[in-house]
Amino acid sequence: MKLRKGRDKQLQSVALKAVLEKRQLEQALNAKEFAICAGVSYSTARAWFHLPGFPVFHGVVFWQDFVQWRTDQREFSSSPKPGGSRNTILSSLPSRAAQVLLEAH
Repeated sequence: MKLRKGRDKQLQSVALKAVLEKRQLEQALNAKEFAICAGVSYSTARAWFHLPGFPVFHGVVFWQDFVQWRTDQREFSSSPKPGGSRNTILSSLPSRAAQVLLEAH
């Protein structure tokens, strides 16, 4: 099954079913897959991937990290986030990416 992607030629070959399965399995999404899930054009997704603080990790994003980032963008709280990390490198990564790295070791 393919999603109707309008005139965005970059997204025509992306299968909706496969993308939704990756999202459900909490797998990383590339820019095209992310665009499908977010309901935006490929060019918009690529622009978001370059925003400072956007939770992209080596060219992919975990949907949960995007949801958290989007929530943080809407909140105007100046309070620090709970659960600071002991490892500076891991704490600088999106939460799902850090979890994947921790599980790999």
